[in-house]
This record gives sequence, structure tokens and C-alpha cells, in this order.
Amino acid sequence: MFASQAIDRLGLLIGHGIRWLILASVLISAGNAVMRKAFDIGSNAFLEVQWYLFSAVFLLGAGYVFLRNAHVRIDFLAGRLSERAQAVIDIVGILVVVAPLTVLLVNLSWPLFHQAWVSGEMSQNAGGLIRWPVLLLMPLGFGLLLLQAASELIKRVAFLTGHLPHAITPEVKAAEASEQGASA
Repeated sequence: MFASQAIDRLGLLIGHGIRWLILASVLISAGNAVMRKAFDIGSNAFLEVQWYLFSAVFLLGAGYVFLRNAHVRIDFLAGRLSERAQAVIDIVGILVVVAPLTVLLVNLSWPLFHQAWVSGEMSQNAGGLIRWPVLLLMPLGFGLLLLQAASELIKRVAFLTGHLPHAITPEVKAAEASEQGASA
């Protein structure tokens, strides 16, 4: 359980950090639009930074979404099942879909990052950015998702074996409650 708690803390930390990436993306996007419309000045670098930040939010945020149990699921079916049945379905989904897919994607994306790093690959656009930071987001994001999947697997198994009262831990519920209170 200690490993699961450590992974969850990392996921919460990353999830809260992503908020700053969203703010940066919005500010850069707005600034770029104002510069283009008001002064007829454009920048490929600013456009690419927006894309990089957008990629970071989605790739790094996948594990956080899994932690918060906010991923896509068929709620009208899952809501009718017992918590034990939901935990079994989650375990099967993690072992059959999430873990193999994330391992595959990390293995496929790492060489892309490595090649861009070694070669110093740059954007083909005039004034564009180096490519390795955005390519690093792929193995990093899928690696974080795999870590969170391991944490969720630990929690579901602990719940089914009677070591946890619920499949979703109190720390995650407390974090959700504090976030909902802050947004209200």
C-alpha cells in the first residue's frame, strides 16, 4: 500500500501542476492572438509552445485522471454493479488493456524521443522549436499512466482481499472534496 500511496501523491502533485500549464497555455495563446491581430506580428515558436503545453496537459494528466476515477466509463452500467464487481472489471481492464497498451506506447515512443535528442531535431517551421521536449512527453506521460495503473491495481486487489474498505482511497476522496470546495 505504501507504493500505491506514493504513486497517488505523485499523481496529485502532477495534477495540480498541470493547472499552471493550462494557465501558461491560455496566456501564451491570448498574447499570440493579440500580437497577430493588433500588430500583425506572428511567431511559430509561440504557436509551437502552445502545442507543447497542450500535449503536456493531456499526456501528463492521463495518470491524474485515472487517479481521480474521472476517465471515460459506462456509468449507467457501472453504477448498477456492486463495488466488488466494479473492482474486478477495473482489474481486468488494467491487466488486459491499460498495462499492455502503456508498455507498448512507452517502448514505441522512447526511440522517437532518443533520436530527436541525439540529432538535435528542430521544427521544420521557421523560428520553430527543438522537438525532443515534446517527444519526451510521450514516454513520460504513458509511463506515469502505467504507474497510476499499478497503484489502482494495488488498491482494487487490496479492496477485494479486505485490506481496504473502498476501492478509492480516503486520500483521493479528501483531495476531491477539497478541490470541489475550492471551486465552489
